Amino acid sequence: MRGATDVPTDMQRTYIATQDRHSQFYQALRVELNASGVEVVESPADATAIFTIHTDITRQRVLSVSARNVPTEYEVFYTVSYSVESDQKSLMDRRTQTKVQDYTWDETLVLGKEQEQQELRRAIVGDLVRVVMIQLSSL
Repeated sequence: MRGATDVPTDMQRTYIATQDRHSQFYQALRVELNASGVEVVESPADATAIFTIHTDITRQRVLSVSARNVPTEYEVFYTVSYSVESDQKSLMDRRTQTKVQDYTWDETLVLGKEQEQQELRRAIVGDLVRVVMIQLSSL
């Protein structure tokens, strides 16, 4: 019996098709697939499955501003869209996940807040990868 993060045998050798191999989501997904026993290969020809990342976007937007028109609260969001196929058949139709988190901003603490924003993005990516791994384990 497979555990919560085990993936189907069809995915034992998986190629991740993406436009950005440096994105946080791609990097975290690759690590998690490897940790689950999946060999992430460098060529689709060597793969038993192809995990395609169609969309991989992270942004932030202002939620509120002070009386001096200075941002005081931001919202960070990360959206991924993906699908999986094996032997020309779909294992998972295209799905989209978005995770949103807000944080306060203090212009006097710029360095700490920048680090907080990066930590927040890493946490969001971790949540998205967990969702994807759970979905893969249910295939």
